Amino acid sequence: MLEPLRQGLPPLDPAAVSDAASCALPTRLEAVREARRFTRGTLGQWEVEDRFDDICLVVSELVTNALRHGLSPESARKTPDRQPQVRLHLMRWTERLVCAVRDHSRDTPLPRQAEDFAAESGRGLFLVDSFADGWGWQPLSSGLGGKVVWALFRLRTDAE
Repeated sequence: MLEPLRQGLPPLDPAAVSDAASCALPTRLEAVREARRFTRGTLGQWEVEDRFDDICLVVSELVTNALRHGLSPESARKTPDRQPQVRLHLMRWTERLVCAVRDHSRDTPLPRQAEDFAAESGRGLFLVDSFADGWGWQPLSSGLGGKVVWALFRLRTDAE
């Protein structure tokens, strides 16, 4: 999952994650509020204040997209207690934080075209691109199915 994060950046060692947190989210739109609450609480514990608002906005957009576009029609027909979950992962290194949202779709996330910005919805990936320092996605192995869409944030260090 972290391989695309290495493009144009110093290498990240997955074993060097200083903090990580994850939560499963129900496949309801209320999950966006739950994701923001989880993110706020986690960032508060990690004392990450410099990108707090940007990170919470991006998490909201990634979770919304996973709920709207990342669930197959088959999964939507499952009973509520058996619905596949969307999962939010937060990983922090000294100078970087990654937000990753996993869903069960293999569809490529596509940003809205410039001429479509008048539409009432569909600007989520534009916001992710605007507020994060980088973003991308990766399909999961066939055993897991689905994909992970991630956003990278550079964090200030005490020296800055």
